[in-house]
Amino acid sequence: MRVVAAMSGGVDSSVAAARALAAGHEVIGVHLALSRDPAAVRESARGCCSLEDSADARRVCDRLGIPFYVWDFAERFEREVIGDFTASYARGETPNPCLRCNERIKFAALLERALALGFDAVASGHYAVHEGGLLRRSPDAAKDQSYVLGVLDRVQLAHCLFPCGDTEKPAIRAEAAALGLRTAAKPDSHDICFIPDGDTRAFLGARIGLRPGAVVDAGSGEVLARHQGVHGFTIGQRRGLGLPGPAADGRPRYVTGIDAATATVTVGPAEQLRVRRLEVDRAVWLADPGQVTAGPVQVQVRAHGAPVDCTVQPLAGPEDPGTGRGGAFRVHAAADLTGIAPGQAAVLYRPDPRGDIVLASGTIRGAGR
Repeated sequence: MRVVAAMSGGVDSSVAAARALAAGHEVIGVHLALSRDPAAVRESARGCCSLEDSADARRVCDRLGIPFYVWDFAERFEREVIGDFTASYARGETPNPCLRCNERIKFAALLERALALGFDAVASGHYAVHEGGLLRRSPDAAKDQSYVLGVLDRVQLAHCLFPCGDTEKPAIRAEAAALGLRTAAKPDSHDICFIPDGDTRAFLGARIGLRPGAVVDAGSGEVLARHQGVHGFTIGQRRGLGLPGPAADGRPRYVTGIDAATATVTVGPAEQLRVRRLEVDRAVWLADPGQVTAGPVQVQVRAHGAPVDCTVQPLAGPEDPGTGRGGAFRVHAAADLTGIAPGQAAVLYRPDPRGDIVLASGTIRGAGR
């Protein structure tokens, strides 16, 4: 196969490219230029997609003897990832920008261009197993990225390779060192790549502007504080609320609701965060709805959250049988879920001793008991 290796400049993508090459594929390395400010170099590679990362990716390709290219997706990234992230927070939601980047850039824009140029697949360093048309968890539970890959549809997944997905991270680093790759000891990225200083509230404030409102008590309706914008809050947040103190009974208060239309942030006790019902739309069905409901199912609502047993009620879809995109479903969890916010992703799994299988995913729009 002719393969485009997505080269982030980290150790995982480096080894993924090396393994694709060793498997006999014709491989080129591609680094994605996602920033309009390429001078924004970060130290110790705590973000991704910087000039430092591009240079590391180029050196790895030189070491492997494969062509290296930089493809510019900065405009699309600004519109479809940063713009979506900002608009979602402005609506009082809590989005996952890495998940959206996978959906719209790394496995949409990149794959579209690769296929248009005659390539067969995209290889990345993600930790997940793709075999027999199924997407499974990686055996490295600490690094498993099947949750953020759950947004890939059937057509996209058919053109994806995850060469590192069946291997634990220490072995990947050892392999990189044995190959003489400069990324072998490079630290993993941690930050949102377009907010390298980690100050999400300041980033959003500069883009959204001031939208003052009230912080109110869920029980009494009393105004407890004022704020400068709902973008500074998320469901389940405890700190940085600007409150004069705990509740009258001494218990801490948490954000339990956000109404962007009225700029109202509601706070209450921890028990008000417990939900068991999720309303999910923008579904991506890797298995048909009938297959999803035909066996045991678990739901995961955070990238590294614990899966919870559940039942699923398909409500609509898929609208496109080829890709599996479209529709909605309702989840009834067997145990309490906490801190659930609109904008988060819900990913459905079928437990399997060989690696849990991703069945479907979607965006949470509402939650309740």
